[in-house]
Amino acid sequence: MTRVVAVVGPTAAGKSALSIRLAHELGGEVVNADSMQLYKGMDIGTAKLTLTERDGVPHHVLDIWDVTEPASVAVYQELARAAIDDIAARGRVPLLVGGSGLYVRAVLEDFDFPGTDPGLRAALEQELAEVGPQVLYARLRSTDPEAAERILPGNGRRIVRALEVNALTGTTFTARLPSQPRPVYDALQVGVDVDTAVLDARIETRVDVMWAAGLVDEVRALEAKGLREGRTAGAALGYKQVLDDEATARAETVRATRRFVRRQRSWFRRDDRIVWLDGGADDIAAAALGVVRQD
Repeated sequence: MTRVVAVVGPTAAGKSALSIRLAHELGGEVVNADSMQLYKGMDIGTAKLTLTERDGVPHHVLDIWDVTEPASVAVYQELARAAIDDIAARGRVPLLVGGSGLYVRAVLEDFDFPGTDPGLRAALEQELAEVGPQVLYARLRSTDPEAAERILPGNGRRIVRALEVNALTGTTFTARLPSQPRPVYDALQVGVDVDTAVLDARIETRVDVMWAAGLVDEVRALEAKGLREGRTAGAALGYKQVLDDEATARAETVRATRRFVRRQRSWFRRDDRIVWLDGGADDIAAAALGVVRQD
């Protein structure tokens, strides 16, 4: 079974920096598991590493969709697994890196995604447009509170999908996730996290850096390419806030990111297969290598 090293955890904890160091030490290549880094042109707001920052480490499954394209975890699953298999076939180590928990599980575990019903989806999306996400989110909390805990209240696309799955299958979205994971790969998962106060400060600094780097200009350029109409990309942290109200966007992005981090932690901390490391430690790379090589 192919060996995969996954580097997971909340936003701004230090996953990307660790993955570069691990790739150099292990002879590895990175497969992206950040759902918003799949979009072309969404670079600043997703903290996508520049070519210089990648330091010669090949990165895969980035920039595959236009901002008008709805996300598909099933399509991502196929592309990410193909990248992993190719990396391993060349004698390299696949590193699956990102904070999108469902995307990580979709790659590492053997489960299928239910289909879609165009009529039902259209009806739910029409309701979303008419009454807003809060009404649908309240419904989701009553039918699938665990799924609601993992979805931001303003993320209409994911709320609609969870309600659609419930209506199509008669089961909750969370019930579709295997209770006893069936691994596709021999995966070692390394979790990176830091103290909440430290992470809160990092998030605020990160947002300031994004604004200084030109996030607002990036959003406006993508708006001309259909970002506002993009069901997935238009809801991305930072991008949605600029589209909603540029005057309050910076502060709202900080708040929304902190809420998102709580959901990321809730998702990943349920998985006792993850080996957690302190993202603020000076020797985190050595610690991670120790975990990988000892396993």
